[in-house]
Amino acid sequence: MSMQPGDWVEIRTKDEILSSLDKSGRLDGLPFMPQMFKYCGQRFKVYKRAHKTCDTVTGKFVGRRLSGGVHLDLRCDGKAYGNCQASCLIFWKEAWLKPVTETSNAEKFSSYPAGGRRGAVDCTEEGILKATHVRDVDGETRYLCQATQLLDYTTPLPWWDVRQYVEDYMSGNATAGRILSGFIYVSYYYGSLACRGRLGRPGRWLYDRFQAIRGGVPFPRKRGHIPAGQPTPTCDLNLQPGELVRVKRYEEILASLDETNHNRGMGFDAELVPYCGGTYRVKTRVTNFIDEQTGKMRKMKTPAIILEGVCCQSCYSHNRMFCPRSIYSWWREVWLERVSGDPQTQTASPTFYPSKVKDPV
Repeated sequence: MSMQPGDWVEIRTKDEILSSLDKSGRLDGLPFMPQMFKYCGQRFKVYKRAHKTCDTVTGKFVGRRLSGGVHLDLRCDGKAYGNCQASCLIFWKEAWLKPVTETSNAEKFSSYPAGGRRGAVDCTEEGILKATHVRDVDGETRYLCQATQLLDYTTPLPWWDVRQYVEDYMSGNATAGRILSGFIYVSYYYGSLACRGRLGRPGRWLYDRFQAIRGGVPFPRKRGHIPAGQPTPTCDLNLQPGELVRVKRYEEILASLDETNHNRGMGFDAELVPYCGGTYRVKTRVTNFIDEQTGKMRKMKTPAIILEGVCCQSCYSHNRMFCPRSIYSWWREVWLERVSGDPQTQTASPTFYPSKVKDPV
């Protein structure tokens, strides 16, 4: 059986992991990144089964399948990659982990070898560090990390492959209620033509009325109020890590978006809507990140804000439903407001786990 969310595992030793990698520092195409070595020998709980993920390389944002993968409570610190601030959740191969025998559920595991299929140990820690980047012909650095190389260790996963949803439930990645509510939303979205201009207005209205009665999330795919081509508002709060902020109401945020749901180039996705009105702590200001499509470092004209515990839950995207990758959501400061009063009386999520928000329907 595979490792499941909540299981305690121990990350194997550096030598064991090196013996599982090829010369380029990969196992089945998945790069082992330099910052992962510091966790060797330590114990962590499995966060999610990484049996699938989403394609952020081609820009299609569809599902991708991978085998023998898990996510732990660990994110990339970006130090080996030009100090990228995206804080991506790290992928781990089961071959790099072993069950903690002291836990009561350890007996369900079979033995996980550390690889060794490649014979002699040709991979070194120095080699892995060198494999983090290459130089283009123009001399510009292109970074090679798990995010940029995602297509190398995954295969296409069509949304209609029902086996993925069975594994979502059987693994513990998603509850039956969350899976059911997700499919109800998708069925309503397309079945009621809520996605179609004027024809969808009655469908969206009914959705909002029903959600208002039950205290649920409003229809998450409304359009911004500013005509395309016109400037969108800006706000400079100079928010710093540790500060408490409140996400504005959905209607307030729509007033800052154009008809393509962008504010100065940054999109406001449906996955952000469940967090509207909530209070969270600022995790970091994002000023530079690696473009996953090109592998090159990009500098932001205006910093984005990452909030503690606020990440994509893949509730509203039918072609990558229940993706366990938990990518941090990025926020414009114009969508946030400072919280006044005693910080100790406010609620903020202490880890990266998704905050407790209501199911889609």
